[in-house]
Amino acid sequence: MDIGNLLINLSGVVASFDIKSLGVATGVVSLIGLLIGLFLGLASKKLEVPVDETEEKVRELLPGANCGGCGYAGCDACAKAIAIGEAAADVCPVASSDIHKQIAEVIGSSVETSDKMVAYVNCAGTCDKAKTNSNYFGPRDCKLAAGIGGNGSKACSYGCMGFGSCVRVCAFDAIHIIDGIAVVDKEKCTGCTMCAAECPIKIIEMIPAKARTEVACSSFDKGKDVKTVCTIGCIGCRLCVKACEYDAIHVNDNLAKIDYEKCVNCGACVKVCPTKVIMEQPI
Repeated sequence: MDIGNLLINLSGVVASFDIKSLGVATGVVSLIGLLIGLFLGLASKKLEVPVDETEEKVRELLPGANCGGCGYAGCDACAKAIAIGEAAADVCPVASSDIHKQIAEVIGSSVETSDKMVAYVNCAGTCDKAKTNSNYFGPRDCKLAAGIGGNGSKACSYGCMGFGSCVRVCAFDAIHIIDGIAVVDKEKCTGCTMCAAECPIKIIEMIPAKARTEVACSSFDKGKDVKTVCTIGCIGCRLCVKACEYDAIHVNDNLAKIDYEKCVNCGACVKVCPTKVIMEQPI
């Protein structure tokens, strides 16, 4: 046998060996994959955490915003809390009263009908009304600015800084910075309270959505001091108190405050307010 034929025969043997080896390796890998798949399937069945049917039904009814307004980490945690009786059927501030009733039916309870609440920013110190006492070059974040000291560039220590921390936490696009202050869109607001919790100076409060009269100020300073920093702030003159026939507005610590349980939106306080800080929203 010459060298050429020998080489041809050897190459054929090697090729045959490689094909056989490849087939064996493929078979072994496939078998291992099959065994692993069977093991994982059995393990998932053994380790599967049973989901309560009540919890599932409640979760389906929740809006799925995962905003945290209920006080829980998200809608899954909220549904679980409702199902085990840890939270009330109406704990979700985003869900409508109809949804609350449906959830109550699922868990076998009842809910009281209550007014929808929305956020309101108690400040009207827009760029043309609120005076500045410095040039602020720090971070455009309300909490960080408050931590540094002062109130951004605004002279009023109770005024909205306008840096938009509340805007960034709102999952519903319901609050925006307009002319230097945060303004809530009542139509979009779900009452989740996230903006109120985020505000470091606590000037965002929850009021009934049906309310039409608001005092757009949070300053507890005396009238003369308010006038030096803002042209529209409440000066505590009490004219609104005298004008109200329903005992629905009072001045405490130099600031007028409306009692929404008594207010009938008559507008008397709006008419007599000298600084026009008491505002009446259109119906």
